Amino acid sequence: MGEIENSGYKHYVAGLISGVSMVIVGHPFDTVKVKLQKHNTEANGFKYRGGFHCTTRILKTEGIVVLILMVAVYGSQSHDVRGLYRGATPSFVGMAIESSLVFGIYSQTKQALQGGDFNKKPEPHIVIPSAAFAGSIISFVLCPSELVKCRMQIQGTDSVVPAYRKYSGPLNCAIETVKTEGVKGLFRGGVATFSRESIGNAVFFSTYEYLRHSLHIQFKDYSSVNKNLVDVGIGIVSGGLGGIAFWSAVLPLDVAKTIIQTTPDKDLTRNPFNILKSIYRRSGIRGCYTGLGPTVSRAFPANAAAIVTYEAAAKLLGIVRD
Repeated sequence: MGEIENSGYKHYVAGLISGVSMVIVGHPFDTVKVKLQKHNTEANGFKYRGGFHCTTRILKTEGIVVLILMVAVYGSQSHDVRGLYRGATPSFVGMAIESSLVFGIYSQTKQALQGGDFNKKPEPHIVIPSAAFAGSIISFVLCPSELVKCRMQIQGTDSVVPAYRKYSGPLNCAIETVKTEGVKGLFRGGVATFSRESIGNAVFFSTYEYLRHSLHIQFKDYSSVNKNLVDVGIGIVSGGLGGIAFWSAVLPLDVAKTIIQTTPDKDLTRNPFNILKSIYRRSGIRGCYTGLGPTVSRAFPANAAAIVTYEAAAKLLGIVRD
């Protein structure tokens, strides 16, 4: 997988564009996942029968946003910006920054470890540490953004769960968190986020790189007329399956992170593994994988969109990739 060495900043730009496309496609699924993780892991039993039931409840009681761009401009303060796109403003910002950093850091770290040899096939001792390092760095940016996003997402008026509306918008949520918990409150769930991102990105990029490399070899004889369609198809498959691999590996850590970040109990342990032990005793492995349905449903299209967008942006920016 070859890349020109002087294109470092371009990876950050391509990654930023990729992050926006991921939120547009994936945020509704993420809202369902967070609601399930918050309300279906509590001691008093399951509130939603599953992802479909949760989705229909959100649509029935809160509606869906038609104009997605309104989310980015007005956030959840607008009465029209509700339902499945609740909390999307911090998600747009956080995911754009996260995606920019993860692709940029990963690409530059990989280039450094390759020592200038950009034409050999992906190797575990290069891909895994590069991806894990990128994931660990972005976790510090992602944690505050996800805390605000999750706290906004669990708000609502659905009669299936207790009515809860504490924050008027993302900015208000961040300010109130700092007032009541200090700046460190924005980093609640940091250990879980760090673990999820470092492990998850190592799995994602390993899957993506090897699938991309193998598929390009199989389809290398296609004519230039069909090359763009082949590239898009490979991006969809490698990105989508990479996303499924990511979430299959780290969903329990994400469940623990959601609980840590959304609980009003300040004395609750911040250790994600202790949280998971408690869930496992109460609900078994099913509880540890709460939200699996909407997460997997989101993982393929959202990550496919992200990779296709990233690779298209990379071409436009002149990044050479074999």
